[in-house]
Amino acid sequence: MLHQHIKEQTHAAHQNVEGTIVRQLKNIRSETDYAEVLKGFYAYFRAVEDNIAPFITTEVLPDLNDRRNSTYIKKDIEVLGSTVDNLPEANAPQVNNILEALASLYVLEGSIMGGPYIVQMLNKYGINSGTSFFEGYGDNSREMWAKFTAVLNKYGEDSTTYDRAVAIANQTFYNFGDVFTPIASAN
Repeated sequence: MLHQHIKEQTHAAHQNVEGTIVRQLKNIRSETDYAEVLKGFYAYFRAVEDNIAPFITTEVLPDLNDRRNSTYIKKDIEVLGSTVDNLPEANAPQVNNILEALASLYVLEGSIMGGPYIVQMLNKYGINSGTSFFEGYGDNSREMWAKFTAVLNKYGEDSTTYDRAVAIANQTFYNFGDVFTPIASAN
């Protein structure tokens, strides 16, 4: 199954970006700090969403309109009293077909599974608002993840496409981490 192969082959990239993001979250001392971190998420998620939009439609992913996206991040930023002005640079990988788009979306959709842990971390730092994005799909998160991976596996039935899907997912992870380099320098 493609989703399992991507998981195994992107482990290092996943760990790298997760470490980068956790370090950013640990530096949060105020809602302003948190809003700045969210700007990185917003910039990157929006860039990926723009790149995959021509390929990921409701015909491909029937529940697309029910899925978490960058609009949730924007709302969280605004709840925190900030705006989506002065965003960090975000470069999403170029995708050329449905499978590549799904491989890139794998990274964004997979991030929902860690969301509850991020909310707990934020709560420890006194951040209790602007967390709707990280709350993901709530009790339906596992179900939504299963639906997504079923679609990914359907479009990735041909094992000769696995290497390209893994390359796109790895690039999506690494490019996500790159968004936080200027933020880390500022802190």
